[in-house]
Amino acid sequence: MSDQPLVSVVIATYNTDQYLPAAVASVLDQTWSNLEVVVIDDGSEDETEARIATFEHDGRVRYIRTENRGQPKAKNRGLKEARGDFIAFCDADDLWVKNKLEVQMPRFENPRVGVVYSEVSYIDQHTSPVEKEAPYTRYSGNITDALVISNFIPFGTSVIRRKCLEQNGEFDEELPMGIDWDLWLRYSVDWEFSYCPEVTYIYRIWSGQMSKNYRGRYENAFRILRKFIKANPTKVSARLASRAWADMYIGRGMAIASAEKSISEPLSDIFTGLKYDISYLRGWKSLIKLMIRRV
Repeated sequence: MSDQPLVSVVIATYNTDQYLPAAVASVLDQTWSNLEVVVIDDGSEDETEARIATFEHDGRVRYIRTENRGQPKAKNRGLKEARGDFIAFCDADDLWVKNKLEVQMPRFENPRVGVVYSEVSYIDQHTSPVEKEAPYTRYSGNITDALVISNFIPFGTSVIRRKCLEQNGEFDEELPMGIDWDLWLRYSVDWEFSYCPEVTYIYRIWSGQMSKNYRGRYENAFRILRKFIKANPTKVSARLASRAWADMYIGRGMAIASAEKSISEPLSDIFTGLKYDISYLRGWKSLIKLMIRRV
């Protein structure tokens, strides 16, 4: 892009004072110069306010403290405060790679592209690298069919065009989890997505994360899928919906089996999934794994 449009970077934080300064610094260190950082403190009870004071003389950083209202409302407050034509996100315990925006922003030269996302790497709480394979295939273009089956977009890597927000809405504040998948599904109805294979985001794995609540994740995922199919009956075919429900039940069953070492509930979920799509190979493979474990 010849002229750099303003990118607003929203960082919603709650009790992550030990990591927040590094997250903010990694955004400010971008090779893309025209940016602002909007930090929304969702009622933290630690030293967040004192830590963010390090950046009080940097005009690119705005710090807004609110009462504790939860992640969706904090992120939406950030969206309301954002001034840029493009909006990006960084979780308070993660890091951006220096050339993130330089790599991703040129994709928006295509006016049909509403969201650009990229690849992610992992570190532990001590900033040591953690090796993990990408769990999903990534897609570009009109991605609704693939996205209905799984959320393969690493949230922190995403940059969105403001027009997406204006046309397709903000985060659903009724959802305690899965708000990114819900957002991407709605955006995918009208916009193309563009995937950059470069690693531009560093995800920190540590004990304080809420992402280990697998039962809560699936409970909200069922809710999100049900809502999207109901709102877009012509966008999701009956065959695709059956595959999506099958994948959901089978995924939940295997998550429970892995975390709780149980058999009966996972088997029930897998059989339910296969009722939705008897030809789904993942279901049969999962069933065999569980039966071998049972023996």
